[in-house]
Amino acid sequence: MNNMPAEHKPVLAQRIRDQLKLKSDSVVVDATIGFAGHSRMFAESLGREGVLIGLDVDQKCLEFARQSLSNLPCKVLLLRRNFAEIADCLNQVGIEAADLIFADLGICSGQLADIDRGLSFQQDMKLDMRLDDRLDVTAADIVNGRDEKDLADLIFKFGQERASRRIARSIVHYRKAAKIKTTTGLVDVICRALGCSPTSRRSKIHPATKTFQALRIAVNNELENLSEFLEAIPLLLKKDGRAAVISFHSLEDKMVKENFRQNKTAGVYNIITKKPIMALRPEVLENPRSRSAKLRIAEKL
Repeated sequence: MNNMPAEHKPVLAQRIRDQLKLKSDSVVVDATIGFAGHSRMFAESLGREGVLIGLDVDQKCLEFARQSLSNLPCKVLLLRRNFAEIADCLNQVGIEAADLIFADLGICSGQLADIDRGLSFQQDMKLDMRLDDRLDVTAADIVNGRDEKDLADLIFKFGQERASRRIARSIVHYRKAAKIKTTTGLVDVICRALGCSPTSRRSKIHPATKTFQALRIAVNNELENLSEFLEAIPLLLKKDGRAAVISFHSLEDKMVKENFRQNKTAGVYNIITKKPIMALRPEVLENPRSRSAKLRIAEKL
């Protein structure tokens, strides 16, 4: 993975910069620091009195971020923690409230390319999908251990895959002969269920995209963690502090939108982005990953 971070491009970077209200002494929390692309941008506004706190469950990302953020004038604190634990994290480092709490809910290009992660259907990898290798359950455990109904429900709920029952039936059928242990093995099973080839392009996305999304969400408890993170933010922002979240699929975006709306109704937030900010065409052409990114920002009243 050593050569991957150099290729990582933080999405919506300029559009985020335009919305920030950072000062030299601001406290910034990057709750999903990844390869620190956004954090380096935040740090440009921070001086010696500023504080940048970075969270991530992926040890490899933290190691790269630590190198990338060295020699900055601001104080940098990195913790290997899930953003669902953000309140405990700030308490641990003695910070009561932040001026900006940011999260990019996407997967880094380097993580997708990392053969140890097993996140990509583009390469032959061990079927793992854990962003945090301290977790016990892998994607292979789910694929080979859940019954057909549970698999179908999971793929439909988290992947929004209409063919979830066919895919689940195919998984159960083929795993009887041999366990499904690799990403390409799972892709083959999915494509057999859908009656297409792995190189098929009947739609804009790969036939395995939705199933892989569902498994990754399940393995990493992504939606539960996001819910806890969103609930914690209002108590951790200073007055006029901002929450900024980039989502990449409708399940996440719906949760962010609804949380911001509820907090606005309760008199806690002012919603800065009436509609989500999305990448402009030049960025999409340069970085196709940005096509599905949606940025929502709220300000603490």
